[in-house]
Amino acid sequence: MSASIQSSGGVITCRAAVAWGPGQPLVLEEVEVAPPKSMEIRVKVVCTSLCRSDVTQWQSQAQPDLFPRIFGHEASGIVEGIGDGVTEFEIGDHVLTVFIGECGRCTHCRSSKSNMCQNLGLERRGLMHSDQMTRFRVKGRPAYHYCAVSSFSEYIVVHSGCAVKINPTVRMDRACLLSCGVAAGIGAAWNVADISKESTIVIFGLGTVGLSVAQAAKIRGASRIIGVDINPEKFEKGKTFGVTEYINPDECREPVQQEIKLDELVTHEIPFERINDAFDLMREGSCLRCVIHMQKEL
Repeated sequence: MSASIQSSGGVITCRAAVAWGPGQPLVLEEVEVAPPKSMEIRVKVVCTSLCRSDVTQWQSQAQPDLFPRIFGHEASGIVEGIGDGVTEFEIGDHVLTVFIGECGRCTHCRSSKSNMCQNLGLERRGLMHSDQMTRFRVKGRPAYHYCAVSSFSEYIVVHSGCAVKINPTVRMDRACLLSCGVAAGIGAAWNVADISKESTIVIFGLGTVGLSVAQAAKIRGASRIIGVDINPEKFEKGKTFGVTEYINPDECREPVQQEIKLDELVTHEIPFERINDAFDLMREGSCLRCVIHMQKEL
């Protein structure tokens, strides 16, 4: 399939990795991406990374009616189009997508104790927040979104509250990790646990989120950072993020109850055409984050 992008009447035709059913290999299909509606932006995805939750939901049989579907939610890209009412973005801005947005008006957004937006929270029905419709069509039928992002498409439409502007000098192939995994781990250590100096912490699972917790704990001055994982190879990786001790539950007789590292979290990088390889690596437990390069060139 040609990688060329065609635009007609505001609708963009591009490539997307489409899942036609639970657990079925993704197929690179030609899809139509609608123009952004009010308070939405359309983004040219430059890089996206595969998160464990993408794999989990792709395999799940819980919502078989939400197919065909375009997964992916950790993305970096460039604003290509702007809908009515959007004032915080301009065409050409570099952005990250976020799957839990910020409307700035609801009780949670105005609170200093929560950021779980009541209007742009986790979207579970495969639709856009604003009108409960999709912005994708494939082979003449609607294609469902994932987390209102769907970054396994060369172009996407997201609510303006579900994107964050970033410095254009930041590497796109590393910035995409900040959309979910890294930010979740660091935020858990920094804001939720509020780790203090000389404290001892235990991290269950040394994947991308767990290792991000570790590096934040190290920055906050924790004296003991204990990593718990059944994969002994994770300990060597964990050392570079600040893990000081390692426990393998399989070897225990009783149950076990700085500026930030990004390069070390990326264990694989592949072109868009090999996206199914990323799913295989994640299911095998062979990678932390696999960055998928969506565009052959900027």
